[in-house]
Amino acid sequence: MSATPSPLLCLASASPRRRELLASIGVPLTACPVDIDETPLPGESAEAYVTRLAREKALAGARLSSLPTLGSDTAVVLDGAILGKPEGPAHAAAMLRSLAGREHRVLTAVAVTGPVGLLDACVATTVAMREISDDEIAAYWASGEPADKAGGYAIQGRAAVFVEHIAGSHSAVVGLPLFETAALLRRQGVALWDGALG
Repeated sequence: MSATPSPLLCLASASPRRRELLASIGVPLTACPVDIDETPLPGESAEAYVTRLAREKALAGARLSSLPTLGSDTAVVLDGAILGKPEGPAHAAAMLRSLAGREHRVLTAVAVTGPVGLLDACVATTVAMREISDDEIAAYWASGEPADKAGGYAIQGRAAVFVEHIAGSHSAVVGLPLFETAALLRRQGVALWDGALG
């Protein structure tokens, strides 16, 4: 039985989705969840908002670990407005109704601390949803899946049946843009795939 590899990265998040995504590219990590104020600043754009939070999370996590540290944040954006996590079934239903039959953007920023300082990237993905009936919305809420998800849905779960197509990064909508994340990790000297940097 092989030994568990030593962590190479601190993940400044308790998100199981981000942990799974990093595991999929072979990055052994330790989780260092942080708690920061996620209130948008007056006049702050959605891109600036997610990038700021990713950077703040990475820096907060870096104070808890000597390893390179990754912070990330995702926002669902419709007509320039950030749709947060639903406050209850009525809020979740209103968000899904607003997204149904339309395109929206999902912005995910990632930041990584390490030997070359603080690096970040922000990825925008366009998601098109079909029309969704009230019965489907009620059943989806009853599943428990959307309760803690930005925009009230999880593309990697049951809500996949609502999504007609996406343009951009699927993994970014799940919670972490793997192409850009891998590039940042390589620049910080974090090995992928059991020791390979390429």
